[in-house]
Amino acid sequence: MPAPSEAEMAYAESLFALTPDFPEPGVLFRDISPMLADPKALRTTAEALIHPFSGQFDIIAGIEARGFVLAGVMAGVCGSGVLPVRKAGKLPDPAGYVEYALEYGTAAIEAPGVLKPGQRVLLVDDVLATGGTLAASRTLVQQLGAEVAGAAVVLELEGLGGREVAGEVHALFNA
Repeated sequence: MPAPSEAEMAYAESLFALTPDFPEPGVLFRDISPMLADPKALRTTAEALIHPFSGQFDIIAGIEARGFVLAGVMAGVCGSGVLPVRKAGKLPDPAGYVEYALEYGTAAIEAPGVLKPGQRVLLVDDVLATGGTLAASRTLVQQLGAEVAGAAVVLELEGLGGREVAGEVHALFNA
């Protein structure tokens, strides 16, 4: 699968909605919802997330909640399945559970028992901020006996140290 063109990527990024002073003064919130609503931009984004990992994964793990949308589109584009990585308490019988630290407190994620031993998993999420959720997702996949083939996000918020926590990540856009 060829990589999307620079013009296609610029179009997708141009659809991000920018909201100043949200969720607090001084923060410029970048919302990818308009990009998700545009079929051309959504396909471009899915293809760009897949491209560096083409042929290197068997299933895509979408991290709640926008990661579900991205993983579904990506799976449709490349013909793979989807592993939903959920917030704790959303599954009746999770096969794996990982708790991780947040800036103020803790959170937890879990996944159903659908992975096969040794399966190669591509992690996908919308935004890389501090990296905790992505790092916990790596641990969860390994806990379930699978291998992390890579991680991809639409937007990396630079300066928050996410890569130091999450490890290597393919980010389409940076802010």
